Amino acid sequence: MAGGVKKKSSPGPLSRVWATLRKLWQEKHLILFQAEYTILVASVLWFLEIGINIWVIQKVAYTEIDWKAYMDEVEGVINGTYDYTQLKGDTGPLVYPAGFVYIFTALYYVTNHGVNIRLAQYLFAVFYLLTLLLVFRIYHRTKKVPPYVFFFVCCASYRIHSIFVLRLFNDPVAMMMLFGAVNFFLDGRWTLGCGLYSLAVSVKMNVLLFAPGLLFLLLSEFGLMRTIPKLSLCAAIQLLLGLPFLMENPIGYMTRAFDLGRQFMFTWTVNWRFLPEWLFLSRYFHLVLLAAHLLALLLFALRRWKRPEESIMELLKEPGKRVLLAQKLTSDQMVLVLFTSNFIGMCFSRSLHYQFYVWYFHTLPFLLWSGGFKKLAHLLRVLILGLVELSWNTYPSTIYSSAALHLCHLIMLLSLWFARPPARQGENAKSQFTCGVASVLKFLTVSAGGASAQSHRVGPLSATACLGAPSVP
Repeated sequence: MAGGVKKKSSPGPLSRVWATLRKLWQEKHLILFQAEYTILVASVLWFLEIGINIWVIQKVAYTEIDWKAYMDEVEGVINGTYDYTQLKGDTGPLVYPAGFVYIFTALYYVTNHGVNIRLAQYLFAVFYLLTLLLVFRIYHRTKKVPPYVFFFVCCASYRIHSIFVLRLFNDPVAMMMLFGAVNFFLDGRWTLGCGLYSLAVSVKMNVLLFAPGLLFLLLSEFGLMRTIPKLSLCAAIQLLLGLPFLMENPIGYMTRAFDLGRQFMFTWTVNWRFLPEWLFLSRYFHLVLLAAHLLALLLFALRRWKRPEESIMELLKEPGKRVLLAQKLTSDQMVLVLFTSNFIGMCFSRSLHYQFYVWYFHTLPFLLWSGGFKKLAHLLRVLILGLVELSWNTYPSTIYSSAALHLCHLIMLLSLWFARPPARQGENAKSQFTCGVASVLKFLTVSAGGASAQSHRVGPLSATACLGAPSVP
């Protein structure tokens, strides 16, 4: 154009890629420590996991524990037996809800009546990779954990690979669905999330450990009246899935599929090896653990999950009718409540068997990096992860491995108790506004020549609003 200024051309795709690569090279020392690089590090590890799972399946011997029993149980249903008290396998009676039956019936047919073990292993490798995708997405949304920790979430755990592709337990299937439900909650799709959560419960009952946290979140977000339909959806899914068995023997189905009093064998316990067997089997001991579990949940709900100035009864009201203005739940808060609820259940469990490790394994880094102890540095957090992994890899369990596991649980539980609760979205905006006002006031007082006289009043406000002093010194 004559006499005009030449328009600057926008950078092309190759230029943008080159700029991105140059930035990554310049900040290579930060990639493993900055949460903004979560997707990059997680992607590399996920593709690495494809090769690891193939290697494990090809090179490490499969160990038969429950797979044949699963196939025997669903074969009984296929042959027309709908009385749960009559369904059994090599390891005992069928003790899982109806969702388990349908999913493993599908696996029964896909794997040639359960005979094609190698194909089943590859299917569980797919479940493993899907679980990792869902978990990494949660960590990307929260940006709580430095990316180098993801190596310990996947590649470094022998026990988790074993649970998925060498043992073929049903626990990983339930947890895969659970993490899918958590992703729906983070996206604000509460109805879909509740539906998928109920499906996860129908595969294995351990997912109920998340239920107290989920109930708290639903009440916080919707109030009692709008929570009831979502709870009704969860119940309706259970009823629909269990209908063929409920029609045949309702009491048999309920007592087998949801047996809360089932006795565990001392031989397989990971967490209570240091107790005498008679105490481990004692019903009084079980009641003490139940009471401690409920008390811990109540304390966290009253003192850590809800806002200090808010009454617990306020949660029953619709958000628009509460005395305090309702504020949207952040990703951090939702994940912390759900993962803490499950973790408390693990701490006070009557017994933990080796496959139960997957119940909380992928949540441990988030819980550790959400803790409230400033002195709980990166190295100590990684050490706790290592001790937990070592405890679950010690077979048979010993007095020392069980004690070490409880010690790690105690440190984590105390750390969560002393943690500063994550701010809600409205509180973040309020904090930023207060910070801005404080900065303007301080600037005006300095300009007026009264900096020394006013600093004591303005300085602490600015520091508190902008920096956020930790709750634990």
